[in-house]
Amino acid sequence: MIIITGGAGMIGSMVAWHFNAHSQRDDLVLVDRILEADQWQNYCRRDIVEYLDKDELFPWLAARSPKGPRVDAVIHMGAISATTERDFSLLLETNIRYSQRLWEWCATNEVPYLYASSAATYGGGELGYADSHDIAALRPLNGYGFSKQYFDRWALRQAREGKPTPPFWYGFKFFNVYGPNEYHKGRMASVVLHTFNQTRASGGMKLFRSHRPDYADGMQMRDFVYVKDAAAVLAHFVEQNVEHRPPSGLYNIGTGKARAFLDLARATQAGMGLAPIVEFIDMPADLQGKYQYFTQADMAKLRAAGYDKPFTELEDGVRDYVQGYLMRDDPYC
Repeated sequence: MIIITGGAGMIGSMVAWHFNAHSQRDDLVLVDRILEADQWQNYCRRDIVEYLDKDELFPWLAARSPKGPRVDAVIHMGAISATTERDFSLLLETNIRYSQRLWEWCATNEVPYLYASSAATYGGGELGYADSHDIAALRPLNGYGFSKQYFDRWALRQAREGKPTPPFWYGFKFFNVYGPNEYHKGRMASVVLHTFNQTRASGGMKLFRSHRPDYADGMQMRDFVYVKDAAAVLAHFVEQNVEHRPPSGLYNIGTGKARAFLDLARATQAGMGLAPIVEFIDMPADLQGKYQYFTQADMAKLRAAGYDKPFTELEDGVRDYVQGYLMRDDPYC
């Protein structure tokens, strides 16, 4: 049995999709709190054994029979992921304390623990994007990034000081993930979804103007990774035999290739069968000074860990997302 928190989120629901579609596994327990009206649709196509509200998980674990199905892994994708969240007490409780409790349960019960870190931990990128364990000097640009950085450092400290740890644990630093089942994310949704919606409504897309002289408008660059690829990486780490499992620690999930936001917008409009129409607007004040102008995952560590599948090229991933989901009456996967 596999427990997936954040199971109604984009990545969590797509990890469940991967296990259903590619691994023929339906022994899944999905955990989340659905706050958006239609977010339940991220669940309804999954073949699972149980759905739990996030506050039900620990009582459910405590009540399980010792003779019940073995938990093969906990995949903890649940979090407050808004980079604009200003209430740090919420970030502390959800992104740190809840994650620590799950870690402790996995350590006690000898269950592998996979959790979502973030490329937001790298801050402005002044120290690069290598997923090493020398992370004390990283300076995230927002509270969300700091909450992920805090937990990464806490996990590394547990291991370094010989405190109880899960038998295997992995913190995945997701870069800019796009793809189906992100429709509940509002402002935090990918530029693909925003481009699709804006272009369909008005005929064009508005991108943030650059506020740095070293980047032209639209040429701010990110490492965009298709959610199906991200799900495949997590499944790879779960499904390895014990003797072949990679070392515990932090791992990037990106493509290793930065692309411009302008490329993403044009690929989206091309997928819609339209000529590119893009204009530029000022960046909102609450993002200025907290905005990453460049990210690019160092993928050497993931490749050394045995993951050798290719990552989807931007144009191919966007085309699959747009034509396979967004342009259909039912866009859910």
